[in-house]
Amino acid sequence: MAAVTSTRPYHIIIFGASGFTGQFVVEEVARSAFEGPSGSLKWALAGRSRQRLEGVLNQAAETLRKPELRTEVEIIVADVSEADSLAIMCQQGLVVLNCVGPYRFYGEPVVKACIENGAHCIDICGEPQFLERMQLEYHSRAMDSGVYVIGSCGFDSIPADMGILYTKNQFKGTLTAVESFLTIHTGPEGGCAHDGTWQSAIYGFADSGSLRKLRKKFGHQPLPVVGAKVKKRGSLFFSKEIDQYAIPFMGSDPSVVRRSQRFLYEGHQELPVQYSAYVGVGGIWSLIKMFCGGLLFWFLGKFGLGRKLLITFPEFFSFGVFTKAGPSRKQMEGTSFTLTFFGEGYAEGLDPSQGRPNARICTQIHGAEPGYVATPVAMVQAAITVLNEQQFLPITGGVYSPGAAFARTTLIDRLNRHGLVFSVKRF
Repeated sequence: MAAVTSTRPYHIIIFGASGFTGQFVVEEVARSAFEGPSGSLKWALAGRSRQRLEGVLNQAAETLRKPELRTEVEIIVADVSEADSLAIMCQQGLVVLNCVGPYRFYGEPVVKACIENGAHCIDICGEPQFLERMQLEYHSRAMDSGVYVIGSCGFDSIPADMGILYTKNQFKGTLTAVESFLTIHTGPEGGCAHDGTWQSAIYGFADSGSLRKLRKKFGHQPLPVVGAKVKKRGSLFFSKEIDQYAIPFMGSDPSVVRRSQRFLYEGHQELPVQYSAYVGVGGIWSLIKMFCGGLLFWFLGKFGLGRKLLITFPEFFSFGVFTKAGPSRKQMEGTSFTLTFFGEGYAEGLDPSQGRPNARICTQIHGAEPGYVATPVAMVQAAITVLNEQQFLPITGGVYSPGAAFARTTLIDRLNRHGLVFSVKRF
């Protein structure tokens, strides 16, 4: 296996740069190029089609008014189905930003190529089965090669994972439990998401049994419950905290946070935090749409023809939440998110094994549109942190969650400077 060396021509290679999310990652790298090592980031685009990649560069050059991008940024042709092309790509960069999903189908060859050719790998995957399987099968190999493979570095799940660490650091005492509530705000143009996320959810639902079997292979003992055990809320409830109906968050955040908490407990003896994640779904009309959509998803997702219908007609079955075209730039400009954390624990000097929690904290992360503005920011700042602060990452390479990888770094400060604002709120 090749070792990671600093003599490669590129600091960052964006693989899948011509995809819907990839094009926004390109723009974010261009904006952040001055933050690279020694104040200059050397980077390249990679993907199957040189013509499409040239089109992305032209669009970025026009959008950002940086005509120099057309001549200064190199293009590498690489295909996830051709191992040799992935190897050549990985040998040229220090960090590969993998934007090619669904990751359950296309992610593993990139992880394998990065480890074998000495390039760190960062993705924006929100698929727990892929993330945890990569940890099970590639952690030791990545450690041996000194490569950091850090998954879920987009909106899934940097805000949740780093938000827990931020809340814990701001709490004066022993934080024992946190509930988070996600709310999405849209402007007059409305909002939606690209159907790539929809497809990942369909395949994940259909194969949920495999995730349970996978987790058994780790042989993990349950994390200790510190302080009073928090009772989880129901599948639907009215949340006074956000003044709307809420349901449990079905994304990867809880599983990613759990992995980080395990790493920090087993590796650094930090007491784990109980975590429950919820998402606001609005008022009665939104609730009705969500119920109908959820029922259709549950029924059709159980068999092959139903999944094909869901994938073919995402806009119809999701009531416009997911579309093949994705959101327009105007829709993105009018959309933002708020992730609010309500934590409880024990004040300084008190034993968390005695009595009920007696101290509370509320923190919040506010940011721009989550899928294609906040996600590129989080991914790019994660990569720049790897480049500039490797001495603060875990001692050896390996497959890590964001909280495990970046707990000792300045990633939160970097995100704050780029519009993902962490703050402490009053109750």
